[in-house]
Order: sequence, then C-alpha cells, then structure tokens
Amino acid sequence: MSKPIKPEQDVFGAALLDYYNGTKDAEINVHSSLTEDDVIPVHYLFRDYNAMPKLEQRALNEANGKILDIGACSGSHALYLQEQGKDVTALDSSPGAIKVSQDRGVKKTSCMNVLKFEEKGFDTLLLLMNGTGIFETVGKSGKYLRHLHQLLNTGGQVLIDATDINYMFEEEDGSYWVDLNRDYYGEVRFQLSYKDQKSAHFDWLYLDYNNLKQLALNAGFTAELLEEGPEHTYLAKLVKN
Repeated sequence: MSKPIKPEQDVFGAALLDYYNGTKDAEINVHSSLTEDDVIPVHYLFRDYNAMPKLEQRALNEANGKILDIGACSGSHALYLQEQGKDVTALDSSPGAIKVSQDRGVKKTSCMNVLKFEEKGFDTLLLLMNGTGIFETVGKSGKYLRHLHQLLNTGGQVLIDATDINYMFEEEDGSYWVDLNRDYYGEVRFQLSYKDQKSAHFDWLYLDYNNLKQLALNAGFTAELLEEGPEHTYLAKLVKN
C-alpha cells in the first residue's frame, strides 16, 4: 500500500475522529487470523505519557535530534515530544489520524505510507505499539529496514518495540504448534472494522528480537536490546552504521 488509506477504509481515522469529537465509548473491532475477535478501546490511543507502558516512555526519553514518529496514530507520542521542545514529525497513512493529530496541536505532520516518505536527515525514527508490525512479513522486512536506513543520518537510531508471540503456540506438553501456511509464526493477517466501515485485509508482523537483530544487521544497522517488558514485549535500538 503506497497511498494514504481510502476514506471508506480508514477505520482508525473514523474512530479517532469520533472519539475526539465526543464519542468516548468508541471501539475498533479487530478480526485476526490468529485469535478470536477483539476490540481496541479508542480512548487508549489518546493516553498521555503517564499512562503509557514503560517501554514507550523509555523510547520517548531516548529520542533525540530530528525525530520521525512513524505510525503516529492520534499523535500522542509526537505531542509529548513536541511539549519537551523536540523537533518531531508525525507520519501516518490514515488521513483521519493525521487530522486528529493536527487538531490536537501536532505542528509537523505527513500523510503517506512510510515507503513513500523520502525526507532524509533524521536522528531518531520511532516505531511504537508493536512497531515491527509495519514490516508486514519477514520477507518484506529488509525492504522496510533499508528504507529506514536511508532516512537517518549516520549514527541515527530506530527505536522500535515488538512482541514475541511464540508463547501463543506452545502446547501443554511443551511442544509448539506451527502454522504451515505462514513463513514465520509472527506473521498475522488482520482486518479492522468500525460501525459500517471495514479496512482492507493487511499483514502485521510480530518479530522476535533475534530475528530483528539479524535483519537489521543485513540492512546496515547494529542492534541493541534496550529493555524487556511484560507479556513478551521488548524495546530495541537500531543504529545506522
């Protein structure tokens, strides 16, 4: 997907706009190839710094220089950084998300898919809320990482969090169930819905740290595991060589 999301498929944008304009009980329905249907309470996407997980707080504290917040959603991370006096741009392919970010006060925004974003000279790229998800699949990860590499200054960093979902495949006897229809256990297919709107089906990648480290090395980064969080989450730093 190279263009901004079509309005009729902009599920996140519609829900964010409704919540921002007063629908405080808005929920996004999540349909997954891995688990039963779930919901995302939209209020969670508007959380302030104190309500963010510690891995997100750590990433925001580590961010420096010229910052690009990739997958900015409602702009919560960008707003916090902006309030700290930092130079941050919020990037999202959802027109509704960018409109909400702007209405909330984010000064610098861009509405497009990250692979089409070509501004260079960044010191920090933020990919939070399972940031490896935007890579879609393991096979496409190299393309995304090489593109991120081009956006950074030498010595610049990618701060990215993820969840290793290997535990979800463990059987009672300690063995692991393997989905032979997928190349990697962390490749999950999603569709979102809100009211009468549905998103296109899309791939989302939950990537373990060891695989991320190797893929990053192949793309010209060195990787460091900054911190592990609850429920098999982690925060990594990739530095451009």
